[in-house]
Formats: sequence, C-alpha cells, structure tokens
Amino acid sequence: MTSHPLTTKSRFPSKTVGPRTAQLLMELHEQGRTIFTVSDVQTITGLSPASARSLVRHAIIRGIVSRLKSGLFVLVPPELGWATEFTGDPHLIARELLAGADYYISHASAMELHRMVTQPQLQIFVTTTKRLRNRTIHGIEFRFVSIRPEALFGVTTHWVTRQAAVRVSDLERTVIDGLRRPHYCGGITEVAKGFWMRRSDIDPSRLIDYALRLQVGAVIRRLGWLLEVYRLAPSHELERLRSTLTTTYVPLDPALSAEGPYLRRWRLRLNVSPEELEAIRST
Repeated sequence: MTSHPLTTKSRFPSKTVGPRTAQLLMELHEQGRTIFTVSDVQTITGLSPASARSLVRHAIIRGIVSRLKSGLFVLVPPELGWATEFTGDPHLIARELLAGADYYISHASAMELHRMVTQPQLQIFVTTTKRLRNRTIHGIEFRFVSIRPEALFGVTTHWVTRQAAVRVSDLERTVIDGLRRPHYCGGITEVAKGFWMRRSDIDPSRLIDYALRLQVGAVIRRLGWLLEVYRLAPSHELERLRSTLTTTYVPLDPALSAEGPYLRRWRLRLNVSPEELEAIRST
C-alpha cells in the first residue's frame, strides 16, 4: 500500500512522514483508531519487530506519535504541531491499559460521563477483575479498583467518539459504587448530589436490587437512608433493604471522623448532617 501524497500532507501539514509511516497513519485512520501497539505496526506495515519499533521511535521524535506506556502509543492530532506528549481521550487509554480484561469506568469518572458532577475530574477510575497498580500517564492518574468477577454487573456502553466506545457503570451501579466507596467520588455529599441531579432517570427498584445483589451492608444502609431522606422509594421497597440489616453500625461517610448521632433505623452513624443532604434538594 502506498501513501496518497495530498491526503498525507493535508492531514500532517507540519510533519514529514515516509511511506511506511504514512501507510500506518492512513490505515489507523481508516480503522477509526488512535491508539496502537508495536504489534499493530507490524501487522499494518509488514515490518519486522525491530523495524516497527524503529519506525515508532522516529514517529515520536517527529511529534506524530506519543508514547503512553511500554508498547502502547497514541497518534498526536496534526493541529498540535510538534507536541511530543499527548494522551488522547483518557477513557480510551484506560480501556487499552486493561488489555482485554473485564472492566468498566466507575466512581467519579462514571459520574462525569453520566453528567452527575459539575466539576471536571482529574483522575480516571476503572473497576476491573484484574489487579493493576495505579499509574500516571502524561499527568493523568489512572486508579484501578479490583472486584470479584461475580460483582461485575450493571454495566453499559458509552461512545466516546463516533468509532470508539468504553464500558461504564450504568446510572444505578454508579450510585451503588459511590455509596460503597464515597471517597472515590468526593465524599457522600457528592454522591448524593449526583443522585439528586439524575433522580428522574434512576430506577429506585433497580438500585435496591443492585445493593442486595452486592451484599455489602454499608451500601444497603447508606442507600436506604438516602432513598428515605429524598423520598424516592415507597416503604415496601425500603423494607427490602431493612430486612437484611444486622446490628452493626457504619459511618455515613467513611472518610470523615466517626462523630454524630446514631440512627437505629438504618444502623448508621450520621457523621454528615441530614440538613446538609436535605439542602441538596433545593440546589
């Protein structure tokens, strides 16, 4: 396959590319891909492993490609000129870092995708059945939350671009994950805000189903209390949660000091005032 000189120059006006690099760029463009590996370079160009790595090295020097991690690269948009560090969409990067393992975008990152936050997020949270260490790529921190395979449910597809999609927790699972680990969402108050913002699109019965399926007592307690405070579920649905409670008390927000009154009905230590969460209803 030979490059089309006009197409190549129009897409990469400030960067000189050879025929093999042009072939790689055009094929990735045809496939709607911006992230690739050395193995992809070999498949597209027919080069040997050593020659493929050399091609990528030169592409990085020219600002055509940016390295994400060992063996993983992203195309740099032509409009960025000679930039040599570019991340691209971080959600797609997260997907590639999992290398085919089961995952979904979660917690604060899912809240952002579902329009449940008002501030941009500076970290990407990914829940996965694979154990991975957190890592920072070009200033973006990727945080991986491990779960058991049976706990992976409540996942939907989110199209990041016209050609590329990622897996993300659905609205209900996003709330449940936030109630389990509020500190990954900015605290219980931020979870409650996001819940309230999207309340008309959230199914309370499905929320309860998810909480019971997950079988985490803290989630059941916090969800029951929140549904009750916001009057979003009838008493018979709340009873489904209450019937599973043990005598143990947990804090409403585990990241805060264990102070405040005990709420026997939901076996909670209210270390966030009910008035603070009630005030969200008027915002």
